[in-house]
Amino acid sequence: MGDAAPFSEHPISEDTLLLLFEASNSSNLEESLEILIHSAKSDSGRLELSSKRVLPEVLNIVHALTHASSHHNHNHNHNHYRVILSLCFKLLRNLCAGEVTNQGLFLELNGVVLVSSVLRSEVGTSGPDHGLVRCGLQVLANVSLAGRQHQSAIWEELYPFGFVSLARLGTKETCDPLCMVIYTCCDGNPEWFRKLSSDDGCPVIAEIVRTASSAGFGEDWLKLLLSRICLEESQLPVLFSKLRFVDVLDGEVNKSKDGQFSFEQAFLLGILSEILNEQLRDVTVSKNVALFVFGIFKKSITVLEHANRGKSGLPSGSAEVDVLGFSLTLLRDICAQGSTRGNTEDVDDVVDVLLSHGLIELLLSLLKDLEPPAIIRKGTKQFENQNGASSSSKPCPYKGFRRDIVALIGNCVYRRKHAQDDIRHRNGILLLLQQCVTDEDNPFLREWGIWSVRNMLEGNEENQKVVTELEVQGSADVPEIAALGLRVEVDQNTRRAKLVNIP
Repeated sequence: MGDAAPFSEHPISEDTLLLLFEASNSSNLEESLEILIHSAKSDSGRLELSSKRVLPEVLNIVHALTHASSHHNHNHNHNHYRVILSLCFKLLRNLCAGEVTNQGLFLELNGVVLVSSVLRSEVGTSGPDHGLVRCGLQVLANVSLAGRQHQSAIWEELYPFGFVSLARLGTKETCDPLCMVIYTCCDGNPEWFRKLSSDDGCPVIAEIVRTASSAGFGEDWLKLLLSRICLEESQLPVLFSKLRFVDVLDGEVNKSKDGQFSFEQAFLLGILSEILNEQLRDVTVSKNVALFVFGIFKKSITVLEHANRGKSGLPSGSAEVDVLGFSLTLLRDICAQGSTRGNTEDVDDVVDVLLSHGLIELLLSLLKDLEPPAIIRKGTKQFENQNGASSSSKPCPYKGFRRDIVALIGNCVYRRKHAQDDIRHRNGILLLLQQCVTDEDNPFLREWGIWSVRNMLEGNEENQKVVTELEVQGSADVPEIAALGLRVEVDQNTRRAKLVNIP
């Protein structure tokens, strides 16, 4: 009967083979499965195969093979079983892609338990087949899209230990579909997102982040998952502290190596910074998360005591520097939400909370401590006279550090009179004017500098007056601005300050 010979010790039933051979017009099992996989790629193909009841027979094969495999684990046979299993999973994946009848049958015939048990035993072997695991996860991912009942079956079968062991495989090809399965299950059952922040669930996400930080990720499911858990559910503090440690053996925890931050923590902040930057209008960051990020930022500035001038932007390759940079860019974008949303009260509230915790004061003191931009370093004595010898000044630990500070200040003072006044009270106006220059270590510093100065002066007559006086004194022909062919001018009608070209 075709190629049933390799399975003679635990034969696949002749009825099953007959049905598949007829449906594919072939008499060889592997070839037959390949043909059906191709047919099941289209809606019409899936519909036709569903009417021929192909899915139950494929599940029969998986069942027969898992039994045969556990009874006769001869290497040659085992590898052949894996090949057939992979083909079965690919076919099941295609059959369940949006085809309701097949998704229903899969659930009814205990497909979730069957596929999960194959995944579990594969993960438990010394050399798991990552391709096979990926296909199995893709089957479950397509089934999870069918709705609540299907999601519950998958969740009950794999949460939390199954998910943890799958995450520990540590490969990109298995991490992507695993994230899809988890996200889709939780998306239909929001309370499960909260479970992922519990003592049981947190190790699942921590393992996924560890895998993604070392092996990378190819699809957006990881970002969707982290955005939901860390930002929307405000569970960043839980996950961040979990990543401080490296799990060595079950029940044994090892403190991560040198430094106060781990590579995984830096990676997590980098992903969240990317998410927030891409979705400024869609993700709302709570006060708790904003303050937590500010806390990380304050802790991370100790790296400036011993940092060298950065040779690249973020990520820099140093966990300490990356945590500093990504917590800063997160704060920049959290404060940008006020301007992109036209200052709705809740967002305004988050920025005001940060301001009340001394954000501007800290940023100005960091800016004062930095060595001046290259163009000023080379060209003016004024800086040294004002700030004393510059030997104690600190270099930018990554390219763009100064720019990110200036951008954050600009976002904080946007239409916030008390923040604009704070800059003046802390003698920060000249300092901010000096940032309107090009700087090889800080791409786009000039543009952000001009934006920040504009925001600092807009609608604020006291600040405009200080700038005018600086210009009259000559201490702010501000050479840096004049060198750009610009000067500060106040529009008499709107009372708004702007930078204009010197004729």
